[in-house]
Amino acid sequence: MGAFLDKPKLEKHNAQGQGNGLLYGLSSMQGWQVEMEDAHTAVIGLPSGLETWSFFAVYDGHAGSQVPKYCCEHLLDHITNNQDFKGSAGAPSVENVKNGIRTGFLEIDEHMRLMSEKKHGADRSRSTAVGVLISPQHTYFINCGDSRDHKPSNPLEKEQIQNAGGSVMIQRVNGSLAVSRALGDFNYICVHGKGPTEQLVSPEPEVHDIERSEEDDQFIILACDGIWDVMGNEELCDFVRSRLEVTDDLEKVCNEVVDTCLYKGSRDNMSVILICFPSAPKVSAEVVKKEAELDKYLESRVEEIIKKQVEV
Repeated sequence: MGAFLDKPKLEKHNAQGQGNGLLYGLSSMQGWQVEMEDAHTAVIGLPSGLETWSFFAVYDGHAGSQVPKYCCEHLLDHITNNQDFKGSAGAPSVENVKNGIRTGFLEIDEHMRLMSEKKHGADRSRSTAVGVLISPQHTYFINCGDSRDHKPSNPLEKEQIQNAGGSVMIQRVNGSLAVSRALGDFNYICVHGKGPTEQLVSPEPEVHDIERSEEDDQFIILACDGIWDVMGNEELCDFVRSRLEVTDDLEKVCNEVVDTCLYKGSRDNMSVILICFPSAPKVSAEVVKKEAELDKYLESRVEEIIKKQVEV
């Protein structure tokens, strides 16, 4: 997180779409930061015979926007075009997909490193990535650098850092970097004789798969630290669930998430993607009525307060 503006930039970037039985909406805002360093990907229907698959990701950049921007444009290609992902003939297996995702992250990180060296030496910008790859049968959760899970103080992450000759001070890599995994920032990938996953900062993602359930799957929220810094998992899920009972406009729901996080004190860039499955909460006439009654009551109370102030 860098320097702050005198007042936040409130303009939002929005999008929404549907396909493959999914609905999605997204919203992002620069907020108090001097630069917008977040990026995102939302693709329904992948090429090369994967028309029934979808991919969504949020990239949280630091020290510049180059790496998150490049990742949002090219990471999916690196994942789906490597041989580990393709495997043998036919649809890729679960292990093919998981191995292909990891290989795609390592490939794009190496590609960006080579481009950086050719242009002007080591690029300091970096990006975390959180995403989902959704097939007709499985959902693959992808995480590289989420600060709640990939903290340098985590025992396994700390061991990786120390084995690369680094240290963890004030819960940061060498007292500076707050995450132990990320794409880019090649100042931290310079230990000779060590592979890419053995460096001070690793570009290797954690990948978990679950079988899809038509009955149980409701929605997925992908977001950057600008959201999670001020809202917990359960709090945000409850908020989204309540808003889906009032509106089916996912773009509007995402805007409300971003606005709420700004009002709760977030000082970071804010990005959120909401992906809804067929079993997601539906608009309830009763809830809509209650919300309208509450809005009317609040409006009348505000008018009363203003009237009393004028009279005084």
